[in-house]
Amino acid sequence: MNTQSPKSEYLVLCRGFRSASPEDKQNAMTRFYAWFERLSDEGTMKNGRQLAPEGKTLSGRTGVSDGPFVESKEAIAGYWFIYADSLEEAVEIAKGSPALEYGQIIEVRPTLPELR
Repeated sequence: MNTQSPKSEYLVLCRGFRSASPEDKQNAMTRFYAWFERLSDEGTMKNGRQLAPEGKTLSGRTGVSDGPFVESKEAIAGYWFIYADSLEEAVEIAKGSPALEYGQIIEVRPTLPELR
């Protein structure tokens, strides 16, 4: 009988690179994809997606504007999921991202159970 409890899911939000050259960004992404693929094959990560820079921002029931209009360093560029036993373990896994060396910002958040 397997007594190991299932791992929790953590959402990882990636914010854009700060002042990295195009060559550094490409190098970071090449290294990131290799790192991500290895952890994905181990079952530690699950694919998310990159996000397009355009979108709409809603404010109240009637306020819709083009956006998002946050500073580019704060814009969410993409997301993925980590499976870990705790938030601390998920953060340790996320710290391995090679993109952090090039100024990318990563936010790790636990997900809550689905609403029914």
